[in-house]
Amino acid sequence: MINIKNLDKYFGTFHVLKNCNTFIDKGSVVVICGPSGSGKSTLIKCINGLEQFNSGEIIVDSMNVGELKSDIPKLRAKIGMVFQNFELFPHLNILDNMLLAQKKVLKRSSSESEEKAFILLKRIGLTDQIKKYPGQLSGGQQQRVAIARALAGEPRFLLADEPTGNLDSLMARQVMEILEDINREGATIVMVTHDPELARR
Repeated sequence: MINIKNLDKYFGTFHVLKNCNTFIDKGSVVVICGPSGSGKSTLIKCINGLEQFNSGEIIVDSMNVGELKSDIPKLRAKIGMVFQNFELFPHLNILDNMLLAQKKVLKRSSSESEEKAFILLKRIGLTDQIKKYPGQLSGGQQQRVAIARALAGEPRFLLADEPTGNLDSLMARQVMEILEDINREGATIVMVTHDPELARR
């Protein structure tokens, strides 16, 4: 499903990714561990074309991410991305953050998008926060919204950068149960974490 071959990435003269190679099977869960600054976040951003790389290949679902002719927006419609720093739109309330990609990228109707949003927000315990803006939520609440937003598109792939990093232990377990559920439903998950317990699970 994801094939990374001889991947190199530089930031200026800093060689952050050095000849990376891996193959990720459909429906599997892969955890990327390592110290801060080792290129974990950069690697998963390269997978969906958010970071350009200098050499090598990344093939995702038969699409070569590095080729200019590749339809990256089409690829991203299949990928859910949970960012370490959330990347919620600050000028949109929580509900509109949940609706935007569903309507613009997936072309869902307003009613279908809202139904999906409410199901996911109920699952993470935030239906009472839908009219608030990201800046009015705690870091843990923003993280839960970011996860729900990524899942709203029912992605075939989920790229998660420290998805439980801002959560208490109870909420972290609940988020992991959600990720396990979508994996059982067939989604391929690539997750960055510093948490050895999370990695073992």
